[in-house]
Parts: sequence; structure tokens; C-alpha cells
Amino acid sequence: MGTALVYHEDMTATRLLWDDPECEIECPERLTAALDGLRQRGLEERCLCLSACEASEEELGLVHSPEYIALVQKTQTLDKEELHALSKQYNAVYFHPDTFHCARLAAGAALQLVDAVLTGAVHNGLALVRPPGHHSQRAAANGFCVFNNVALAAKHAKQKYGLQRILIVDWDVHHGQGIQYIFNDDPSVLYFSWHRYEHGSFWPFLPESDADAVGQGQGQGFTVNLPWNQVGMGNADYLAAFLHVLLPLAFEFDPELVLVSAGFDSAIGDPEGQMQATPECFAHLTQLLQVLAGGRICAVLEGGYHLESLAQSVCMMVQTLLGDPTPPLLGLMVPCQSALESIQSVQTAQTPYWTSLQQILSSSTHSPEERSLRLLGESPTCAVAEDSLSPLLDQLCLRPAPPICTAVASTVPGAALCLPPGVLHQEGSVLREETEAWARLHKSRFQDEDLATLGKILCLLDGIMDGQIRNAIATTTALATAATLDVLIQRCLARRAQRVLCVALGQLDRPLDLADDGRILWLNIRGKDAAIQSMFHFSTPLPQTTGGFLSLILGLVLPLAYGFQPDMVLMALGPAHGLQNAQAALLAAMLRSPVGGRILAVVEEESIRLLARSLAQALHGETPPSLGPFSKATPEEIQALMFLKARLEARWKLLQVAAPPP
Repeated sequence: MGTALVYHEDMTATRLLWDDPECEIECPERLTAALDGLRQRGLEERCLCLSACEASEEELGLVHSPEYIALVQKTQTLDKEELHALSKQYNAVYFHPDTFHCARLAAGAALQLVDAVLTGAVHNGLALVRPPGHHSQRAAANGFCVFNNVALAAKHAKQKYGLQRILIVDWDVHHGQGIQYIFNDDPSVLYFSWHRYEHGSFWPFLPESDADAVGQGQGQGFTVNLPWNQVGMGNADYLAAFLHVLLPLAFEFDPELVLVSAGFDSAIGDPEGQMQATPECFAHLTQLLQVLAGGRICAVLEGGYHLESLAQSVCMMVQTLLGDPTPPLLGLMVPCQSALESIQSVQTAQTPYWTSLQQILSSSTHSPEERSLRLLGESPTCAVAEDSLSPLLDQLCLRPAPPICTAVASTVPGAALCLPPGVLHQEGSVLREETEAWARLHKSRFQDEDLATLGKILCLLDGIMDGQIRNAIATTTALATAATLDVLIQRCLARRAQRVLCVALGQLDRPLDLADDGRILWLNIRGKDAAIQSMFHFSTPLPQTTGGFLSLILGLVLPLAYGFQPDMVLMALGPAHGLQNAQAALLAAMLRSPVGGRILAVVEEESIRLLARSLAQALHGETPPSLGPFSKATPEEIQALMFLKARLEARWKLLQVAAPPP
């Protein structure tokens, strides 16, 4: 259905009219830089562009008091001195004669985006707005924010569309205390914010920004604060927060809509945040959110004050919303000590309210090694930050989508598989001589009738590795599945793949000659017991509860995948794999992120009729179906996870969820 981009050039009208170093960074160039970036990369023309309309006073009244709305309206007639005097009554705010108009456009853009998504006109979108909104309160401007755009969007979605579960993800580097105050006792809105806190010494200097602020009354547990107590947090720290806090809660909450307070002052180079998350990290965060709420994501711009970093990060988010592959993440996937302490503090505070976090803390093991943070520089200036930023951004490549997104090669006719539109039924094959040469390596495990199928599968693999196909599904006979997977591994290595992740489900034994040199990460999900052959080869049982299955994906598979940083994922569903439709789709969808979508799924014939459509939809970028009601993991499932993590986290640092006690 596409992606909406909501914008109006009038939102560039307001700017600071007097000298104020604190407020001067909130400037019109923030919008123009972001929009120029989208245009230069051809992303704007791929979106449904909507011209923002002003929110009505009635709509503003969903959050703000009539007296406050009237006060902001009055700024249209004030002179410079009067505007300055009024601005000083608030914290880090400036007013301009066009503030009321611009702030109404910003709020209206957020409401329009919600309408477009919830009526099905688009699948997702971004409202490119200013002034930002997440600090503003019922009767007060605060921190550059006039009207609370995202809070208004949530209220609008509840009132107009009757939504009962809305997730707000605030990845701005500042705490969005305005949103927190508005929904503090509301269990229908789950508000998650990470923010620079430094034990209360960073703006807005509020004790209620700490992890122990969890909401009040019926809203207890629905405010989730993750305070960063050190600057320099990077890609691994942000991923750890998503995998070990946000996503477990979000799956248990099961939102109907995701709103993102998309502040990019949390990106590398920003003078406010002094963090080190590179722009492509926001592509990965966006894709991880797309498995929720049927993919209905409405992002609204908040902060972001380094123009190049802001523009790059906005582009990364929009290209992901459009369905493009995620670019590779840079750097080691090792969360720092301070980040792990913050994650543990929020887990501890939220455990009484969330079953999913009770499972995580049950499977926490020993303390991680401390890693010092490399900071951007002693001075939080753009010039210093840019020295660290430019070399990273120069490496980023907004790659075009492959000509074919998803292909299927199957002995079952395409019509019988009910494949979604846009999925190609592949007929190509590698040369017969080449197929036979590969088969001779496994003569005892291939029948003559399997050779034609193997040729098609090898053709699919080549297409993925050559960039002609993004991902693919293929069928094999039950007896040939293991041999086919073995051939695919060797083919990847022969084609100079650096790292291949193999996720094998069911009765598929590890190849006897599988090297333990770090090029192949083999995870077998089968049987009743967890086992470890090496740091690169291990197995775990398939959980039977939704809580256990989510813990497997979020607590083991994804941390391993991101830590390994594969070039290619081979996903094999062999005999007795045990996966249901929704489970197979979720596993495939989640594995797309770490590998930029480059997945070849091999499924034994007995299962393909049931799984083909769900797998194809997930690989094609559609949101996987719900796993159903959340059920707590069994003690046996938690024990298996504990066993593996205790032995693997010394090598795979993203598995860590525990930090030493204070």
C-alpha cells in the first residue's frame, strides 16, 4: 500500500529572533536538509506525499487545555519583545509570529498520517514536522515543543478508530516527559523512551525520567524509561535495548498501532546526544518494529540537530518503510557496561508487570566484561562530532532493490501454493553438469529425481548472491533436505561468502565436515535438549509456548545473527520441524534485518503447501501473522536458554542481559 510522507513548507517559517545559544539549534534547515536528502536519493518520489493541514482547535483539545491553546494563538499578534518575554516563561522554548500556524501544521500532519495508515490508504509513513512535540504538556510548551504531536496522534487513534493498544517508541535522545505525563495512568498506551540521563544530570533533569518511573494507577508498567547514564552509546547498545526490553514487551502488549517519536539527536554526530549510533542503525530499528501491529507505523520527527546525520538517518528510516533492504551495521556488536546496567535496571523495574521480562531475568547469567566507551570528543560541538561522522557516512550505500524481491522454486505448482502478488515462480536452473558435480559430493543422499530440484535451488542461491533476487524459497524431498543444505553451505563458501548463518529446524544433522573456522554459524532447533559442539555450532529445543518461542527469537537467534553479521542466511525446515505458519513467518521476517533480506529458505515437500504463502509474505516484507495469545515459557524452555547463554555469551556479547549489581 505504500509509504506516506507528510510535510508542508510553511513549517520552515519559524526561527529564533534573538540571541539564545540553547534554542538556536532548532532551525528551519533541519526540515530542508531532511527533505533534500530524501529528494537526492529518489525516496520522496516513491512516497505518497501529503500536504499537511492544520489541526483544528478541537483536535488540539484532545491533549491541551483551552487556555494554553488560546495563549499560543495569541503569539500571532505579539511583537519581538513580547514574544521574548513569553518564551522566557518556559524551559528552552522560543515563540515566533508563525508558531501557532506551524505548530498546528505539525500536529495536523501527525493526525493525517494516522488517518492514512488506519484507513488503509498507506501501510506506514513519516510526518516531517517542526516544531517537535514530545516535551510539550497539557498547558505548557517545553524543550522546543509547542503541541504534543505524537500524544495527539495517539488520542486521535483512540477516539476516531477505537484503538485499545498503542505503542509509542521514543528514540529521541531526550526524555519525552510530555508524553509520559499525558498517558501516565493509561494502560491503552505503552510508552517506551530511551534517553540521555546521566543519573539526572542531563536535561530535563527529572527524577521521573529514571527506570523506576513506571506509570501510576492502572497505567503501572505502561511507562518504560531506559536511561542512558553515559554518552557514546552505539549500534550494539541500541540493539540490545530493543532485543532485551522493547520487543519482548511489545510482543506481549500486541499493539494495534506503532507511533515513533523519531528524534535523530540520538544518532552519531549530534551535539545534543553525543551518541554513536550510525544512521543505518535506524533502518534496523525500523524493520524490527515492522513485525508489530500489522506493520502500521506512524513516525513523527522530533529532534536531530546535526544536519548531515539527521538527513542520513531520515533517509535510512524512509527507505526501510518503503521496503528496501537494510544496509549492514558497522562496528562490533558488543554492548557496553553502562548500557547493560541501564537495561538491567529497567528490566528489574518492569518485571512485576510483564511476564516476558520475568522470563528474561530468569535466564540472565553472569556479569559481562566491562567495555569502555570511545567518546566523540571532549567538546560537544558539531565540528568535533563531524570528524567522527563523515568517514562512517561516506561508507553508507542506499542500494537499489533487486529486480526480483522474492522467488520460489517448487515441485508444487505455483497456483497450489497461493503465493502473494509479486512473488516469482522460478524456473531457471544451473547447468546440468554443474548440478551433477555438486551432487557427486553427496551421492548417497541424492536420488536422480532430486537433481533437477537441486539445479533450481543453486540458481536461486546464485541469484541472491549476485543481487538479482533478494530472497527465495525452495522445496526438496525430505530425504534430500540435509544434503541440499550441505551443498548450499559449500556453494556459499565457494562463492567467497565471508559468513553464512544456517538455521536448521527439525531432523537435520550438522554436516560432519562442517568447518569450525568462524565462517559458518550453525543453529539447529530440534529435539528436547540444548547442546553445544563449539562456539559456532549448537542446538536448542523448539519451544511450544509463545513466550518461549519469542525468547528463542529475541534472546538467542537475533543476538547471534547480529553478532555474527552474516552475508547470507540459509533457513532449512526439514522433517519434523514442528513450526506453525505464524512461527515460520516470524522467524523469516526477523532474520531479514541482520542480513539485508538475503535469505534462502529450503522446505521439505510435505510442509510447503502449508507454509509457502506465509513464508513468501514474510520474506516479501509483509507483517507476519500473530502468534496468538501470550503464554509464559515453561521452566524447561527457560532452562535450555539459560544453558546456551551461559556458555555462549563470552563469545556472543549481544546475548548478555545482566550487569553486575551496584
